[in-house]
Amino acid sequence: MPVLDIEEFAAAIPDYLPIVGLDPGEKTIGVAVSDVTLTVASPLALIRKTKFSEDAATLFHLMGTRKAAGIVIGLPMNMDGTEGVRCQSNRALGRNLLRLQPHVPITFWDERLSTAAVTRVLIEEHDVNRKRRAEVVDKMAAGWILQGALERMRGIREAAGKV
Repeated sequence: MPVLDIEEFAAAIPDYLPIVGLDPGEKTIGVAVSDVTLTVASPLALIRKTKFSEDAATLFHLMGTRKAAGIVIGLPMNMDGTEGVRCQSNRALGRNLLRLQPHVPITFWDERLSTAAVTRVLIEEHDVNRKRRAEVVDKMAAGWILQGALERMRGIREAAGKV
């Protein structure tokens, strides 16, 4: 299965199975999971990067425990809408995950400013100190990314009369 656009992805996800969202960084991968109605995203885990095969095994194990049916990967677009080096890296992550699990639907979601938005919420609304923010910001950003994709998918499903 190739990487899908969000419309194809929404159609490929079976009813009542959650999906995961990823916020890949240089040292970690934030992971979030949706509920089975694809309405709410929640931070789930932080994978500290080691080797790709080990990171992928951890991700697929997390997906298995939640019966997750698909993956949304954050795509850190430049503010002008172009793609930079990090986008290429995240697209490569998607292709590499597909090589290991070719049946798992994967899509990308524009994550511009997700980390900045989450950091702002943690500081302004929750007064979280710098050390604690470092521990939670990536998995919360994954939740932010996944929530955006879920809202778009909901619109797609409503337009198709499936919700």
